[in-house]
Amino acid sequence: MKGCIIKNDEISIKDICNIIGDVDNYNWLITNIECYPNDEEIVKILDNEYCWIEGRGLLDLLAKEEFQWIWGVFSAFSKEIRLEEVLKYDYPYADGYKGFWENPIALQHPLAVSEIVIWDGLLILVISQKSEVVNALIENNTFAQDLEKYNME
Repeated sequence: MKGCIIKNDEISIKDICNIIGDVDNYNWLITNIECYPNDEEIVKILDNEYCWIEGRGLLDLLAKEEFQWIWGVFSAFSKEIRLEEVLKYDYPYADGYKGFWENPIALQHPLAVSEIVIWDGLLILVISQKSEVVNALIENNTFAQDLEKYNME
């Protein structure tokens, strides 16, 4: 398990998805959503308790409009895992969750492979079972820091 922390003004969710590269290989649960898109279609998709979206749909949504995110947790799931299984567990959340700041780091949802967290519009955290995902983000963004090291400071 590996994680990184990035200042939100240094990178966008779209950029993170492009660096990760295999976003369309997963289904995504988006929870704890607070964002401000102008596009009415995007508003309808995200103005719910949660959003369940295929990876290709997520990439298309992010390409359609660059908008401000304040809070949100994007949890990636293998395509074999059904929404019904995912919803048996509590929704991952950012606002008020203390686990990001404790080592060892862990994913909130037990079935997730990775999580991208928008934290208070200021930070983006990426936590993944796949260390190569986090390593790619750290290598491609000078403002990204290893989350476990950050937590020890």
